[in-house]
Amino acid sequence: MARTTTKPSFRWDLKSLKTSFVHLPQSFRLAWRSSPILSVVIGILTIISAVLPVTIAYIGKLIIDNIVAQSHDSTLLWVGAEFGVIAIQAGIQRALFLTRSLLGARLGADVNIKILEKAVTLELSHFEDAEFYDKLTRARREASSRPLAMVTDSLQLIQNVLTLSSYVALLFAFSGWAVLGLVLAALPATAVEMKFSHAAFRLRNWRSADTRKLNYLEYVLANDEHVKEVKVLGLGPLLLNRYKTLTERFYGEDKELAVKRSYWAYGLSLLATLTFYACYAIMALQAARGVLSLGNLTLYVMA
Repeated sequence: MARTTTKPSFRWDLKSLKTSFVHLPQSFRLAWRSSPILSVVIGILTIISAVLPVTIAYIGKLIIDNIVAQSHDSTLLWVGAEFGVIAIQAGIQRALFLTRSLLGARLGADVNIKILEKAVTLELSHFEDAEFYDKLTRARREASSRPLAMVTDSLQLIQNVLTLSSYVALLFAFSGWAVLGLVLAALPATAVEMKFSHAAFRLRNWRSADTRKLNYLEYVLANDEHVKEVKVLGLGPLLLNRYKTLTERFYGEDKELAVKRSYWAYGLSLLATLTFYACYAIMALQAARGVLSLGNLTLYVMA
């Protein structure tokens, strides 16, 4: 079966990105239908998990301030409180892992059943269509992970936004300009990470047909069912050469994407780090002058 798809370039694909957002509500509906209870639990745990880092940071500020004030009883009290919050945070993380695993297993089974129910109603001509078969193969391969990944990634984004908003509120008490500078410095790195994550996904989908060919060649060369035909017809070197060609091409494509991603990520992370230390230096000078307490300095740095 010939493949007519052109190789994707590592550029913004706004249409595909829009399609992902369009399919997001459907993923949430699938998760809800599979297990309403687990879906609600994951949502609640995500929200609680979002506020705990800020709570821990603020308790750390109180500990430092009480140490400076030489308040022994209050220091021990807040150390105990921080231990309690961290213990709760660890429990919530384990609970999130458990509920995601259970929902993933349930959702994967339900989606696979829907795909197979549809497959048994299709005509032979559908399976002989290369483009349709690619879509069916990707659907089967990603049935147990893709819908849940979209849901959990969205919830993770919500958690990060809530946590970031809490930290921003704390930093605004020090300087709105510092908040603006840190946010602007972080945006390019975030945008580049999103771009290359999407490029990696598109690359994997683009070469799905060749991935099946690679798996087939490996199966023929290493399976006892075909060893006789391979030996008699002398196909070993030919098939092995094709296998090597595909693996080398895959490696070259992965290497190109990984190198570009690393260069961009490193350069933009340096920009974000430079901005952070500029703000840190200003806060440290204010703390040295007595304008900012040591506890507040610790809080802002943790934020």
